[in-house]
Amino acid sequence: MPVIGLGVFKMDDGESVYDTVSSALEIGYRHIDTASTYRNEEGVGRAIADSGIPREEIFVTTKVWNDEQGYEETLAAFDRSLKRLNLDYVDLYLVHWPIPGMYKDTWQALEKIYRDKRARAIGVSNFHPHHSDDLMKDVTIKPMINQIELHPQLSQVEVREYCKEHGIAVEAWSPIGKATYLDHPVLKELAEKYNRTAAQIMIRWDYQNDIITIPKSVHADRQKENADIFDFELSNEDMEKIESLNSGNRLGTDPDTVSLDSF
Repeated sequence: MPVIGLGVFKMDDGESVYDTVSSALEIGYRHIDTASTYRNEEGVGRAIADSGIPREEIFVTTKVWNDEQGYEETLAAFDRSLKRLNLDYVDLYLVHWPIPGMYKDTWQALEKIYRDKRARAIGVSNFHPHHSDDLMKDVTIKPMINQIELHPQLSQVEVREYCKEHGIAVEAWSPIGKATYLDHPVLKELAEKYNRTAAQIMIRWDYQNDIITIPKSVHADRQKENADIFDFELSNEDMEKIESLNSGNRLGTDPDTVSLDSF
């Protein structure tokens, strides 16, 4: 699984997501993250097909949405996603949110999809440790990845430690905090020190913490910038400076309050 991918949340289907995914693949991205609720799987699939890149070289993630959860419902939702993507399989299929009373049945469907080799990996998204503990009481296959909101102001230490203990990879959505605090003095100081952008500093912080990351950008120059983080290294002291920004600043929904009526 490539450690940096392209997120396509809130990208309109059609030319917008098609052009964005096409430019990312041309730059060198090989990891695309979508979801059924994004309503752009068709455009993602079309861009992948038209890229000329062998299918096995591109890592594709999609997710089952909240009102699609349940055993039979998830199997049907997965079929719809595959059809829209025009793929025979996905590389990663995720439970998008821990909907109370539903995510266990949903997970049983993901296990079947995995056993049938229609998804090469399965995981969860937005699960707190107590959700994962509850889920794993009844699993045959444990989640391989937990994709969570994670950025320096919401560093999710408890979730990261839980995942490390249980051998679950951590993936960050909104890794640059929706660009809401790129002008923070600490980030500006480090950007100047390393001759990088604040976004690159944040993505490099993810990388050095073994966090997979999916920054979103519709602009080719930003896509290239976001992926250009492998030729410098943050010092331990600077890693700690970034970690000190943690304030619990959640920009999305708290998984403990999520329900079918949340969105």
